[in-house]
Amino acid sequence: MAFLLPAATAFLAGVASAQSLPDQAQVIDQLSFNVLENVPPPAEVNSTTLFVPAGLTAQSAYDKPFHVYHEDFLDIIGSNPTLTLVARTDSDPLFHEAVVWYPPTDEMFFVQNAGAMAAGTGLNKSAIIQKIALAEADAVSSLRNASGLVTVTTVPSNPMVINPNGATNYRGEIMYMGEGQGEDIAPSIYVMNPLPPYNTTVVLNNYFGRQFNSLNDVVIHPVTKDVYFTDTWYGYLQDFRPPLGLPNQVYRMTPSTGAVTVVADQFVSPNGLTFSPNGSYAYVTDTGSALGFYGTNQSAPSTIYRFAVSPTTGKFSDQTVFAFPSPGFPDGVHCDTNGNVYSGCGDGVQVWNPEGVLIGKIFTGTTAANFAFGGQGRMVICGETELYYATLGATGAVVRGQMS
Repeated sequence: MAFLLPAATAFLAGVASAQSLPDQAQVIDQLSFNVLENVPPPAEVNSTTLFVPAGLTAQSAYDKPFHVYHEDFLDIIGSNPTLTLVARTDSDPLFHEAVVWYPPTDEMFFVQNAGAMAAGTGLNKSAIIQKIALAEADAVSSLRNASGLVTVTTVPSNPMVINPNGATNYRGEIMYMGEGQGEDIAPSIYVMNPLPPYNTTVVLNNYFGRQFNSLNDVVIHPVTKDVYFTDTWYGYLQDFRPPLGLPNQVYRMTPSTGAVTVVADQFVSPNGLTFSPNGSYAYVTDTGSALGFYGTNQSAPSTIYRFAVSPTTGKFSDQTVFAFPSPGFPDGVHCDTNGNVYSGCGDGVQVWNPEGVLIGKIFTGTTAANFAFGGQGRMVICGETELYYATLGATGAVVRGQMS
């Protein structure tokens, strides 16, 4: 792999010594921590433990949050990347999932954690949808801490989306995956008008009469425009849904016919998913290691898988391990216009090139469940109790026609 070759290491060292890195970036040399003086046992260091590269502290890692593992990451972050904390809460995980940019109003939508103990959501009340204006975030992007300077607005969906989790742009509106609530409110796919009165319509709530487990994430195929979504068991693992009635699977819905088919199975916990810009590959995160209220299973998947997508059937095949991130679990996953793959992990957003080589991180020092590009060079990162705004050089891949 190129980033371990002496020439590449010398390049990164040269960049650092020449002080040509952006102010908020730093080079990470993996050779510096390939051999450690002490490697603690799994009971002490595992997927739940923040990893700080050798020679750094958690604070110095955060002070320069754009971590360059490969020279290609310099093109991604651009000449002046910034990371700004724009909102925070003490314990309520208000900034969790379903991060979606709505271009007509230049707003970013996101949702509260559905089922988190600190939020009191799940069975007792639904998680809420929220939004910020990116113009407000742009205005404070020169600051590292702008908490309280950006307005976070609750979006009163009507009828309410029950326990929203994943979301995507869909024909000028926003499509939400509702996880359901208890035994009687079935997991459902909602489409919401992003403008007042935020009216919603349910477009799917069953698989041939059977309830889904708890719908998680959704993406639109860039060529066929079919809707792909994951169904998994986090509602059950967070005690607001009954035991599973179906396998945990990835589905496709064809809007023109309403047909719903299974395109991939054999997961423990299929979670985030996205497509390469041309739609030939699908990326699915399996967070089987994360067991909600029941802790973690360190031997279960915490993996990004890549699949080939059939241009005729739309089904997935040729499963291969794309990446095994650490720390944490790969949750939301997205591509940029060049096919680089980004995922929310236990220390922020990690980035791989199309070959699966880790090239860099946007280090927040906390779990980033999901994130989204806001057009050219902008990103919002949900860190549960922290909300971040980043500026960089890359642009998120967008499905043509998805916005209108």
